Amino acid sequence: MNRTLLIARREFAAYAMTVGFWLSLLAFPMFAVLGGAIPILMRTSEPVRAVVLVEEGPAAQGLAGSVRNALADDAARRAERAAEAQEAAVKASGLPKEAVEQAEKQSGGGLSEALNRQRLRLVDAPPELTAAAPGEAQDEVVRALLTADVERDERIDSVVFLSRDAEGQPTARVWNRRATDDTVEDFVRDALQTAHRRQVFEAAGIDGTVVAETERFRPDVRAFSPQSASGGEVAFRDRLPGIIGLVSAFVLWSLIITGASILLNSVMEEKSNKILEVLLSSASATEILAGKVLGVAMLTVTVLLVWAGIGAVGLLFSFPDTARDIASILLEGGMIWYFVAYAVGGYLMYAVLFAAIGAFCETPRDAQTLMGPIMMVLVVPLIVVQMALRTPDAPMVKILSWVPFFTPFLMPARAPAEPPPIEVIGTMAGMFAFALLMVWIAGRAFRAGALSDVKLSWKSFAGAIKGGGR
Repeated sequence: MNRTLLIARREFAAYAMTVGFWLSLLAFPMFAVLGGAIPILMRTSEPVRAVVLVEEGPAAQGLAGSVRNALADDAARRAERAAEAQEAAVKASGLPKEAVEQAEKQSGGGLSEALNRQRLRLVDAPPELTAAAPGEAQDEVVRALLTADVERDERIDSVVFLSRDAEGQPTARVWNRRATDDTVEDFVRDALQTAHRRQVFEAAGIDGTVVAETERFRPDVRAFSPQSASGGEVAFRDRLPGIIGLVSAFVLWSLIITGASILLNSVMEEKSNKILEVLLSSASATEILAGKVLGVAMLTVTVLLVWAGIGAVGLLFSFPDTARDIASILLEGGMIWYFVAYAVGGYLMYAVLFAAIGAFCETPRDAQTLMGPIMMVLVVPLIVVQMALRTPDAPMVKILSWVPFFTPFLMPARAPAEPPPIEVIGTMAGMFAFALLMVWIAGRAFRAGALSDVKLSWKSFAGAIKGGGR
């Protein structure tokens, strides 16, 4: 036992004492925060495009007004979404509305500004454009305007020519400063589509104001469920278990696969450097395997605790009410025990399997040929776990939950739906039984691979299991 613990400590220290490990450990939460902040930063930093509208001929009269109305409606929708986002932030943080508004002002506007910001603004047509004759002369003026090197405030980004075809349908030609920018093109297309729809309705005798009100209407739809905390309307607190289940599944997948991969690389490197032979002179193959699995498990737990600590501190300072709800769901609801049980079983299965494979590999090329098919199989639970969140009782989800290789990822995602006890007990028993079988198989294979220079193949692997490494 002492030798096993010594090997475990050595395995843990080999990674935990390196600068790269802690940099990569802290990089994940940092990039997780950036992943949420970058879209807002991109949205706020994106320049507002200056657009000129030109109606070509009497038939096009009114189309510019349709685009202006669409822009005004878009501004109203953005303001409404900003107000809804602010209200959600007030509920989630438990802070007064004034405090949230003050925090947003101090941070430069934040989410409200991002949601309320317009994508384009309309400017008057320059005199040289209105004076140019339609056709090639007008196009030359447009080219000069869009290529002119002027200050940002004086720059024109797009020129839109509005007209109607022979059948009276609205059309447009959009000139853009950048050929890859289709923002104005998409907006004008939607605006003209709305204008055409109103025209058709009015031709059928339907008042245009009625059409406009109908398009502007947003129904107030609220969700209710007898399983909600209040027994009625569904709140964010009721959706939290599902979010936690989904996050748990992805975190488990990441931790288990990362730990197992570290174990594979460690065994493979030590075998190629003949370090494994030195270890075998002072400890048995079983002690080495157990020590390595335990050491990388300690490393994985360290990663999990650091991530959980950073997340908990961030939630407590930003959204204290949400943090209390999450703690209640994890502890009182028992989801933490789902996470722990399936993490142990899943890690044990994959860790011993990857360690056994590593004992037969001497180069990264040998390992890469095996990692490809394994990762293709492991993509399956990532796809199904999203279905497990929406419809946890779907036949395919229930069947795959009984497959031991998928159980650690699917069952935590199904936990908020409270699956029947027979499924919880059965899948957990099957997972641990299969894990013990994997320990027995991998132990014999590890012993055989560590003591020989045989390359991994079906024949060598089967012979190792049958002979037990002798």
